Amino acid sequence: MNWRNFLLVSVFSLSTFSFAQSNLLNAKTPAEIGKKTQAELNADNDKPLPYGYVGDRDILMGKAVWELIDVNQRVNFPMYYPVDDSKDLGTDRLPLYQVLMNGIKDKKITEVYDSGYFTTKKTYEEIEKVLSFKDTLDQGIEELNSGATKISDEFIVKYEIKPIDVAGYRVKGFWYFDKRQGELKYRLLGICPVVPDVYTLKGGSDKQEYVDLFWIYFPDSREVLHQAKAFNEKNSAMPFSFDHLLNSRRFSGVIYLEENVYGDREIKDYMKENSQMQLLESERVKEKIRNFELDMWNY
Repeated sequence: MNWRNFLLVSVFSLSTFSFAQSNLLNAKTPAEIGKKTQAELNADNDKPLPYGYVGDRDILMGKAVWELIDVNQRVNFPMYYPVDDSKDLGTDRLPLYQVLMNGIKDKKITEVYDSGYFTTKKTYEEIEKVLSFKDTLDQGIEELNSGATKISDEFIVKYEIKPIDVAGYRVKGFWYFDKRQGELKYRLLGICPVVPDVYTLKGGSDKQEYVDLFWIYFPDSREVLHQAKAFNEKNSAMPFSFDHLLNSRRFSGVIYLEENVYGDREIKDYMKENSQMQLLESERVKEKIRNFELDMWNY
């Protein structure tokens, strides 16, 4: 790279940084960092990119699939971190789980259901009940048996689901071939945090059982997810929103279910006790969807 190209890249990077970190160099106090003037807000018009209209007659082929996103994979780290409550990184750095929970609590996300079929709604109060429970130690039971009217607080342990406990996310999406535009497309429909059953937390990681906490109808959450930013490891000056991260499929997921004639049975139900065959079946389903687009252009 010659010096001229290097200077152009440097100038572009600096201008991008100053644009992403609004008012960073002009702020007189830390509280002013990130705040834009009203004129800047009006000019930005920062909203999620709307989906284009797709007519039913334009869908030549469609298939709904469910995927499991494992947050232990490095490519999925932006959805998981930060999880350390002791570090004050500000309100701009939150894990996806906390963003969803805050949106439900503030009633900015209202389409919350108990399954990926979006039939029965769940409230924040119902979700909150399964996030924590209190357990009494043996010393507390002995204290109560000895005639005490109240158990000491030191003998009561509270178990609570936190962002660090999230094991992954289930997502439901719809792959379809748009014959008007002649291409295979994907539309995300739902997302669900997978967390340990709070009643199995005291047994340690070996005895934990995982449950689906709730399902969110994704289009209803786009406004909230667009305002929340995920960390961009390659360029921290330009963080991308969780809405962009999910819609552009910047994650790694494994298909565990496709809609089928057998009552939408999961792959593990007919590929039992064989993880390798389940993974190969997941890849087969993925390739089957991809091959449909390729076959369209074979003459």
